[in-house]
Amino acid sequence: MIDGFLFVLTLLSALGCGLNAGVLFAFSSFVMPALKRLPPAQGIAAMQSINILAVTPPFMMTLFGTAAACLVLIVWAVLSLGEQSAALVLAGGILYLVGTIGVTAARNVPLNNRLAALNPESAEAMDRWNEYVRKWTAWNHLRVVASLAAAAVLTIALRV
Repeated sequence: MIDGFLFVLTLLSALGCGLNAGVLFAFSSFVMPALKRLPPAQGIAAMQSINILAVTPPFMMTLFGTAAACLVLIVWAVLSLGEQSAALVLAGGILYLVGTIGVTAARNVPLNNRLAALNPESAEAMDRWNEYVRKWTAWNHLRVVASLAAAAVLTIALRV
């Protein structure tokens, strides 16, 4: 059974994964659909603003602090594969790092960067906006599932 520092780190990681799943779920369930209902120039401008304001210490600490904690847990799990909870901890950490952080870096951030360079009033804005919303939201759904699955697996690991 997990105890001591490892218990606290696993619990905090599970909570961080769950918190991130909630934030990402909000975007998938109502933020992006609401922005898509706006005229493209307004939706683009709003999302550009959101992307700028998302890079704040509380959000970055939650997103990447959880990643750092998961990385420590992965190292422990690899070194402790004989432990009952090690496989669950390993799976939870990998789910978060690959499914949330990896997808964010490889898919959502590049889409955000392309959107940042787009003039909301340009002729191409409407087509680019519709494509952005479709792709960004699809990848975000994956981040929600990965974060929530990581939270669940890490929580279960606390009971093994």
